[in-house]
Amino acid sequence: MTSMTLTQASELAQRIKIEISKAVIGQQQVVHETLLALIAGGNVLIEGVPGLGKTLLVRALANAFSGQFARIQFTPDLMPADVTGHTLYDLKNSEFNLHKGPVFTNLLLADEINRAPAKTQSALLEVMQERQVTIEGEAHPVPLPFMTLATQNPLEQEGTYPLPEAQLDRFLLKIYINYPNEQEESLMVAAVTHHQTGDQLNISRVSAVASPETILQMQALAAEVEADQSVIDYAVRITRATRDWQGLSIGAGPRGSISLIRAARAQAMLNNRDHITPDDIKDVALPVLRHR
Repeated sequence: MTSMTLTQASELAQRIKIEISKAVIGQQQVVHETLLALIAGGNVLIEGVPGLGKTLLVRALANAFSGQFARIQFTPDLMPADVTGHTLYDLKNSEFNLHKGPVFTNLLLADEINRAPAKTQSALLEVMQERQVTIEGEAHPVPLPFMTLATQNPLEQEGTYPLPEAQLDRFLLKIYINYPNEQEESLMVAAVTHHQTGDQLNISRVSAVASPETILQMQALAAEVEADQSVIDYAVRITRATRDWQGLSIGAGPRGSISLIRAARAQAMLNNRDHITPDDIKDVALPVLRHR
């Protein structure tokens, strides 16, 4: 694996964003935060009503770095084995064969995760944290880089289940995806209705400008971004403040402080800096802490 400089990594991230924008019109902040989470080695929870391009975003990101993509549509009758995989006994060969589930991929889209009961939602816990799946007592690593992007509908919608707190804490960021503005929506309609059938934007226009290996290099670079003790103390104070505020019933735990530094490292790398500033902490504080 060849080495990559900080400047090269920052420029590559910009090229990835440009490629994604060929399919995803607008939503620049959502694209930035999703890429930030990938570079930080985290998982993302995206909340928004259906039809705002969440699936398109994940497919475009996968295309941009030649990554594997899998999608799970969560439903009330989805079983944990449908997510992780299972073993089947082969009578002919008298042995058990492993049938891997859709989690064995680079980018996993867990669509409408809050439409499945907690037992099935929790099937993702191990792979989100450990990057491996245990089936019949045997651990199986998933391909790297790996990121879960879970989408959920607002809780006031009918037929949804709240995510367990333990699982919410596994998401590095929670991102809100909103309706496009008038200009973006007009561009989207023009693109979809121009010389094509169906109502989906053309994902094939997204070119691969990176590879899974280069994403791993970017993750390694982000992990080396310097975090001064004063910046760490600043992140801890922000997290601890959530525990004392009367507007919150439960504040963020220590994982919140850790996630602030992880996300801020990726933010600094995207801005071609080898150290975290307090502004990096501020930039990522809301998506890091809003769900904890």
